[in-house]
Amino acid sequence: MATEAGADDVITVVLADDHAIVRAGLRLLLEAEAGLSVVADAGDVPDLMLKVRGHHPRVLILDLNLAGASGLSTIPDILEASPQTRIVVLTMQNDPVFAREALSAGALGYVLKEAADTELVSAVRYAAEDQPYVNPGLGARLAQSGAGPGDQPTALSAREIEVLGLIAAGHTNAEIADRLCLSVRTIESHRAHMHRKTGRTTRAELVALARELGLSP
Repeated sequence: MATEAGADDVITVVLADDHAIVRAGLRLLLEAEAGLSVVADAGDVPDLMLKVRGHHPRVLILDLNLAGASGLSTIPDILEASPQTRIVVLTMQNDPVFAREALSAGALGYVLKEAADTELVSAVRYAAEDQPYVNPGLGARLAQSGAGPGDQPTALSAREIEVLGLIAAGHTNAEIADRLCLSVRTIESHRAHMHRKTGRTTRAELVALARELGLSP
């Protein structure tokens, strides 16, 4: 069970949501709690990355819909820029598919906006202690489909499928990184996730998998 941070152990938080009024409401909710401090907020991906690099917050609250790019596709870049930051997704998306992809990408928490007033503070405290938190109703649906809050899903994410297709087309990690505007390290991370999820550990095996999925002739 997560415990409240003491006065000498403040949990720093950055908020990322494309609606200013939502960010203001979340700031009020969080700063009313002892031991939580909102150090910055952002409404789009470029500003988010700037704030993450500038503050290296202990917890980032991330909406999946941000101006500039998908919050989901930004998770690997956030973790590369600030490895110590723990990510709690706050979203209206209650589909287990989105939850699986967020957890697979590196998020530690997944909270629905409709339950933010009752769950978000707990999720932030859990994340600050490296403990997962998923909305209970959604967690039950994940468990039924074989992927719980602490599990790695077996299905590839949309980004991993995109990388797999480029691998099958013969591109190197550096070329894929350049094409997707990501770092080589992020591409290597996606490949590692694919190896773990599929058991395919060589380039030839990944190319064969791409053919099986219809990603390569």
